[in-house]
Amino acid sequence: MLFFRHTLEARGIRNPEDVLPLYREAALRLGLPNAEPAAKTVEGWFYEGRRPQRAFRPVVVEMLGYSIDDLWTEVPEGTTPGFVPLAGASPTPSRTDIGTDLNEMKRMGTMAVQRAKEFLLGKDRQRVGDDTLDLLNDEVARLVAAYPREPLSTIWDDVLETQDQVFRLLEGGRVRPTQLRDLNVTAAMLSFLVAKGFNDMEVPHQAMTMTRVAASCARDAEHPGLIALTDGLKSLIAYWADKPEDAHHYASQGAQTAANLRGTVGLWLLGLQARAAAVLGDEESVRAVNQQAADRRDHVVPDDLDQLGGLFTYAPEKQLYYSVEAEVLLGHGDAQLVAQAERAVQGFSDPASPNWAFGDLAGSQCDLALTRLFSGDVDGAADAIRPVLNLPVSHRNNGIIVSAMRVRNALMSGSARTAVTARDLRAEIEAFPASRPALPRG
Repeated sequence: MLFFRHTLEARGIRNPEDVLPLYREAALRLGLPNAEPAAKTVEGWFYEGRRPQRAFRPVVVEMLGYSIDDLWTEVPEGTTPGFVPLAGASPTPSRTDIGTDLNEMKRMGTMAVQRAKEFLLGKDRQRVGDDTLDLLNDEVARLVAAYPREPLSTIWDDVLETQDQVFRLLEGGRVRPTQLRDLNVTAAMLSFLVAKGFNDMEVPHQAMTMTRVAASCARDAEHPGLIALTDGLKSLIAYWADKPEDAHHYASQGAQTAANLRGTVGLWLLGLQARAAAVLGDEESVRAVNQQAADRRDHVVPDDLDQLGGLFTYAPEKQLYYSVEAEVLLGHGDAQLVAQAERAVQGFSDPASPNWAFGDLAGSQCDLALTRLFSGDVDGAADAIRPVLNLPVSHRNNGIIVSAMRVRNALMSGSARTAVTARDLRAEIEAFPASRPALPRG
């Protein structure tokens, strides 16, 4: 039993509905009368052991007098733990949710998908204040920038909570017509991030459902770039789910939508199209599409999505990474391609760069390993993938796992399979399993 429930029951509170009156009293003491959870949220704390979202944690601490860490610690039945009550003001809750495990994150995200479905079926347009929109826009900008740079577990709660806030405003706020488009753009962006999160956690069905929510919001906002971006995300989900035909279809569809756009989303869709064509073995299409993307790069005019950066822009170094990956998927590995793969890795070598992303760095390192392997350089392949294998478990998302396994599969064929270095490297990659949680507890 959690110490949270143990403490409540010691005070004679044995039902979640009896928690809310205590919560309201504590919120009033803190001057937070509006920070009240739903009854189902309290039931999740009480029966399922869900850790409260950050907005609720100061009130819970004030209510019970113990830290969140202590309250969400399991205590054996029949024992009395020796946790020390807090004195004075409640401390700022620690970021222990970084340790949220993968199953809990999937469960939390599944609830968000259900919430999004309900939103999609019953939107209501009313009015909200401009200050609220500004705060939401600032939070979205922070999350978009953080997503490629931080483990998903550090921002997942914030993404889900912000998305829920936007949905609530669209459903029950007072939205002026001039604000409605901006709110739908914000809802589309947040739904995009949630969908990408599900893809990184290897839950393609939920990822695709949330992408459709993002697409609906983008269409309501009449934002062609976001509409095309959601087609790109559908392609990305299908690509990592080993459905190259679907990946090619969605990328081609999005490329048509983005054909007359000047931002980088159109180039991203071409890159996705080329990668999917490579998996399908269509070398001619790979070359034609990549050449088209190269020609369009010189004519890019950054748009509002590019200004946000993160997942919403397609930087030159990422374009090179995608181009190399398409060639790798075709089984190529000559000296020229090895040099391009090395440049792709170099492009993501500086974490201070605004376009740095740990996933893109790991993917480009795996591609470099494959190009060297295909050219017969097993030792060079081992050097290239070593940083990937040394990644902390919190960073091992689905795409990185799949990319590493491609190197493992390549080590099992050709002359490399008998080399001692290849055998050792294969064993190391096998210790980097896809089933290991990417976002562990603690």
